[in-house]
Parts: sequence; structure tokens; C-alpha cells
Amino acid sequence: MIIAAIFAVCIGLLLGLLGGGGSILTVPVLVYVLDFDAKGAIVTSLIIVVITSSIAMISYARKGCVCWKTGFSFSVTGVIGAFLGGRISAYIPDEILLLLFTIVMLIASFYMLRSKPVEATKIPLRDGLCPSELPLLAIFFDGFMVGAITGLVGVGGGFLLVPALSFLVGLPIHAAIGTSLMIITLQSIAALAGHADQINFDPQIVAMFSALAVTGSLIGSSLSHMISAKNLKQAFGVFVLLIACFMLYQDLDQEMIDTIHELYLAHQEFVLGAITMMIIYIFYRLRVWIHARSV
Repeated sequence: MIIAAIFAVCIGLLLGLLGGGGSILTVPVLVYVLDFDAKGAIVTSLIIVVITSSIAMISYARKGCVCWKTGFSFSVTGVIGAFLGGRISAYIPDEILLLLFTIVMLIASFYMLRSKPVEATKIPLRDGLCPSELPLLAIFFDGFMVGAITGLVGVGGGFLLVPALSFLVGLPIHAAIGTSLMIITLQSIAALAGHADQINFDPQIVAMFSALAVTGSLIGSSLSHMISAKNLKQAFGVFVLLIACFMLYQDLDQEMIDTIHELYLAHQEFVLGAITMMIIYIFYRLRVWIHARSV
């Protein structure tokens, strides 16, 4: 329990400092430290994320660092994706959910370890903070994808939202963090609605975890102007990568392999179709990347 309490404070600190990322540790702590099953850990994680993100968001809102119009625009499709992700997760075996979660952690560590900063879109900002116009189509797409990840594996998605807000609408880092917390709160509530028929959690664990995480998030938001977010994010990226590797080592056993094989045999045509679409998408992105560097 002491280890879980330490992690809870760290999760809150990271949430307050970076606008996300910390909640990605909640599910591993619940599964490997407190012996939760995957679905129970995801639901409990979402409840904790809602509480901590909303309180951290209030702290940023008081500083005027939340762009409400931008946040609501991301959330329009984000809540739909989060709800659908929550519904879909009910039909996925626990072993596969943990594997998907590990993949999300690996992607998160990649984003955090990127040394090249995101080049912000040149959109006019009102008072140097919030955009005067929005690329709605791109925002709706990104909002839906991040929301689906939130609902499926119980992470807030801040590691994707903060770069997206900076890249798509040119938000300064503190406005991106504050707005990210708002979007995370709304998407996590929608994800919980998607899990409505499987909500089963321990109120004492939620209360303890949330209280410590909220304390950490308030400290983190107050320290956000004094600590280098870039260095912190890269150090945390290494930590997330190590945990993801541990989860792969822990879970990728014969039982996991048998579960994947059974799912493949039961849904062979769907799996082959999905793999084909992924290959087409990879080749498309490769073509875009090559042409961008040939101009």
C-alpha cells in the first residue's frame, strides 16, 4: 500500500506539471501492486483520472490557462470515441487489454522521448493564449482517436493531447496543459459511461489514490513554471518505457499467446482485413514522409 501511495503522489505531480502522462501509471499500479483485474483497474483508473484532472484543471483555469472553446471542440468527438472505447473494452479479454495498454505505453514513451519540439501551427492567438480560429476537421479527428484510447485502456491521453493542442492550434505550453486537463476530464466521464455495465470499484482505494494524486497535482501545477517540462517529460518517458518492457515480460506468456491465437482463429477474416488496412496506412504515411523530404 505504501508503494501505491507513493505512485499516487507521483501521478498527481506529473498530471499537474505536464497536463497528462501520470495517469498512464495508474493501471499498472492497480494491476501489479494492488492485484486488480484489467477491467477493474481501467474503471478505477478512469474514476481517479476524472477527480484529479478536474481539480488540476481548476488550478489552471484560475490562472486563465484553459481555452474553453478549443477544449469543447476537441471533446465533441472525443466523448463519442471514449464512450465507444468503453463499450468495446467489455468484449476484449483481460490479457488482450493489458497488451493493448502496454502498446499505448510504448507509444507514450516515444512521444515523451522525442527531442525535436513540435512546431506549432501559425494561428492567430487572442491575448497570446487561445486561437481565434480552429481547424475543426483535424480537431474532431484527433479528439475521436484520443477519446477512443481513453475509453479502451483507461488512460487520460494527455501525452497525445498536449502535443496535438500545440501543433494544431498553436497553444502555448501552459494553455495546452490546462486545456488538455479539461478534455481529459470530459473524455474520462464519457469513458465511464461506456463502462456503465461493468463499474465495480473499491471506494477506499479510489478515495486514498485520488486524495494523494490531487495533492500531487496541486503541487505540480504550482511548480509548473519553475521546472523544465522538456527534461521532466524525457525522464518520465524513460520510466514509462521501462514499465512497458516489464509488462511485456510479465504478461507475454503462453497463456497470452494462446488467447491471441484463439481470437485469431475465431475472427480470422477480420484480423486479416485489419492487418491489410494497417499495412496500407503505413505505406501511405511512408509515401507522405518521403515526399515531404523530397521537396
